Amino acid sequence: MPPMLILGIESSCDETGVALYRSDDGGRLLAHALHSQVAMHEAYGGVVPELASRDHIRRISPLLRQALAQSGCSLGEIDAIAYTQGPGLAGALLVGAAFAESLAMALGVPSVPVHHLEGHLLSPLLSRTPPRFPFVALLVSGGHTQLMRVDGVGRYTLLGETLDDAAGEAFDKTAKLLGLGYPGGPALSALAEKGTPGVFRLPRPMLNSGDLDFSFSGLKTAVLVQVRELGGESALTETQRADIAQAFQAAIVEVLVKKSSAALRLAGLDQLVVAGGVGANRELRRQLDARAKKTGATVYYPEFEFCTDNGAMIALAGALRLQAGTPGKAAGSFAIRPRWPLADLVA
Repeated sequence: MPPMLILGIESSCDETGVALYRSDDGGRLLAHALHSQVAMHEAYGGVVPELASRDHIRRISPLLRQALAQSGCSLGEIDAIAYTQGPGLAGALLVGAAFAESLAMALGVPSVPVHHLEGHLLSPLLSRTPPRFPFVALLVSGGHTQLMRVDGVGRYTLLGETLDDAAGEAFDKTAKLLGLGYPGGPALSALAEKGTPGVFRLPRPMLNSGDLDFSFSGLKTAVLVQVRELGGESALTETQRADIAQAFQAAIVEVLVKKSSAALRLAGLDQLVVAGGVGANRELRRQLDARAKKTGATVYYPEFEFCTDNGAMIALAGALRLQAGTPGKAAGSFAIRPRWPLADLVA
């Protein structure tokens, strides 16, 4: 397949992302522009879907102009447009999908609907030292915690997944229990760095379950019980908040590290890819790197700027799909998929 210029558009939740990717030898990310809605949603303590959709409408065209200017490319040079089809917020997905399909029709180029989690799964391939297929992927993004064997683009085997709250959800819900602001996950991680290990001991759900599944709702409940025993959130001292945050993070990290190591052994592989927002957690990275050093494995992470939702990962996924032989669709009619299991994807 000759080199192609792929436009990627991401609008599944509270980030609007636009990127341009050239699929020549090795592939090159030419530009990416991103707008986060965190400041807007902060006053509400979480994402407001209607506000998110309206903001995507406002931001997507200026971000496209920004990416084009950064890359030095023009609209007429675009060969295909990849966009997030799901999963995500229905209204937010509609904005990106409608924009992408309309632009593709106007330019006379094919569109490539992309699974949001596949974008995260493949995002470490944007790094300066990318992994090789096959590898095991720990996907820890928002409401998803999964272990996958990845043999190639679209060749995924589910090894284990969360049975209830995902790691990211547990971080956000626990942050609320501790009276932290939105977004809760990063705030809790920062607070945990100030905590003293061992002051509080929290359970490690399914640590020794004998499988590769996860469960974090009980951990969140354990934090709630601990907070109540101390007199409630308003009675906590800053030291207590930090110590509880440290204990909570330590519990999640221990489970993720042990299950990931078990997945590598089961798959007979020595490469682990960590993708998704929780993959930016510094303690998780420290512990995974330490375990890998002992076992001879290698851990790959996306660059920090690509851990959160972004257009670059969608452009990359679209380009790799096209290179793998998946035909782009004719622009026009389209459907979004707010609920879309990654396991449904096939080559």
